[in-house]
Amino acid sequence: MDLEKTLKTIDAMGDDHISGSSETPLRPDAFELSDIEKIASIKNDVQHIMETLGLDLNDDSLKGTPNRVAKMFVQEIFGGLHPNRKPKASTFSNKYKYNEMLVEKNITLYSTCEHHLLPIVGKAHIAYISNGTVVGLSKMNRIVDYYAKRPQVQERLTMQIVKELQQVLNTDDVACIIDAKHLCVNSRGIRDIDSSTVTAEFGGAFKNPETKREFLDYIKLETEF
Repeated sequence: MDLEKTLKTIDAMGDDHISGSSETPLRPDAFELSDIEKIASIKNDVQHIMETLGLDLNDDSLKGTPNRVAKMFVQEIFGGLHPNRKPKASTFSNKYKYNEMLVEKNITLYSTCEHHLLPIVGKAHIAYISNGTVVGLSKMNRIVDYYAKRPQVQERLTMQIVKELQQVLNTDDVACIIDAKHLCVNSRGIRDIDSSTVTAEFGGAFKNPETKREFLDYIKLETEF
């Protein structure tokens, strides 16, 4: 993959392709129901869908599916919707006075396309330059996982990761690139199994071409998903 060419293509797509907000669209009453209440409601909805499709829910293989799907939605793949599950990102003083770029690459990412509720599978690559504060390495993975566990568009997910780390680290010098396959493209519709989507968000010093180039050289996207 020619990553630089791909990123230039993204820049050329224009604002119509980019999500207008980095915030996940949620209703004001999104958290009035408890998880148990949400699971019970979704279970009934899934049961109705399956019955409408003509499936026999008395079958041993299917009868537990509505409850399993409901629990999966609330507690797992969409668990990142609830602010109480947001990871606490412990920060530390940069005692080593390390003032070069720090890169965490090949962070495994599982998310869900909000248009068809099909999986997004890929890798996230994050970099930042310390402004006197550093964050635990695993916390970057947890931040990616938290924002991925919700119905998403990849552009918004990329922006949310950068915005969160900028707040945690108190610096604009944060960047994120995501390279992912969307099953709504790979397994339905056009059914192009080879294509993947690359999105990028560059903040602060990473808008500088030399710094951006350094980051891109570090990650060298050659991974197959």
